[in-house]
Amino acid sequence: MKTTIDITDSLLEEAKELTRQEKSTLRALVEEGLNRVISERKARKKFTLRKASFAGNGLQKEFEGESWPKIRSAVYEEHGE
Repeated sequence: MKTTIDITDSLLEEAKELTRQEKSTLRALVEEGLNRVISERKARKKFTLRKASFAGNGLQKEFEGESWPKIRSAVYEEHGE
């Protein structure tokens, strides 16, 4: 399949020089690079947020329905904030 890509002149010149040195083609270099990137990204483990909950009874009654700023203020009340 033919396609057009837009890359910087300096990168294209480096790629062409490399293909000349290795007696290869620009197509082979692009395919190798794309295959490598695709393989690496497929191999990455999907990020999963660890469970960070704790045993408890949830929000204390005095804070039910309160705004986050009020709850945060109570949390840091004795910490000099």
